[in-house]
Amino acid sequence: MRFLYYDRVTKIDKGQKIIALKSFALSEEFMRRHFTKKALVPGVILIEAMAQVLGWLVIYSHDFRISAVMSLIEGVSVPSALKPGVTVEIQGEIISTSKRDSLGRAKVLLDGEVIASLDRIIYSHFHKVNQEELINRFSYYSGIDSAIIKAQVPGQ
Repeated sequence: MRFLYYDRVTKIDKGQKIIALKSFALSEEFMRRHFTKKALVPGVILIEAMAQVLGWLVIYSHDFRISAVMSLIEGVSVPSALKPGVTVEIQGEIISTSKRDSLGRAKVLLDGEVIASLDRIIYSHFHKVNQEELINRFSYYSGIDSAIIKAQVPGQ
């Protein structure tokens, strides 16, 4: 993951739901020269934010024994004019999961109102991963202490 499009995870329920926050500042790199007359958050950034957050829920739900790669999205809705200077809540939920893939949906809320959504997102699973590295990366990206994560992962 080259760019991180959420600031921290505030809640995660294994196999069910994840909630994260993202504050959009005018100083974000993707804001530079994107819109020349009026600064707006690109819709693709919201799509990537939802995909990243839900992807981590999939990995967490499989005890960091897989890596999840987005393979399909459907039913995308993004706002046409989200201005920087706001903090949004990103929610993702797993609809179904198996050894091979996971299906989920996600939404972005601003002041409790849904402003963006993915009705269906599918992740393919890859099983040759370094579990310790994934745990440490998730801890760093999410703001959750790795000791807390390891206590919830069988065999850690």
